[in-house]
Amino acid sequence: MSRKPSFANLRTAAPAPKTPLADLPRQQAAAVSDEAEDRPKAPATPRPESRVGRKQIAGFFTPEMSFAMHMLARRQDRSLQALMAEAFNDVLRKYGESPIGE
Repeated sequence: MSRKPSFANLRTAAPAPKTPLADLPRQQAAAVSDEAEDRPKAPATPRPESRVGRKQIAGFFTPEMSFAMHMLARRQDRSLQALMAEAFNDVLRKYGESPIGE
């Protein structure tokens, strides 16, 4: 199943206040300086347990490749991440490296 975020969440967000365009650069500069002072050292939301100790690997592929991988994942009842881990391990084996796992 897909775990993409839903755009339905955006409907509940409050609309941004309307400001005159002439005041916008001054307000942005003031906001940036205020944010730098108030910015917390830790991220606002903690990292999910499933991502602790993991790194993201990303790439750009054709729509056809994306579709094929998503369909294969669905047919195999596996996540796209699990299929990608299997593919990366196969590449490591091909080039004489030890597979790492998921």
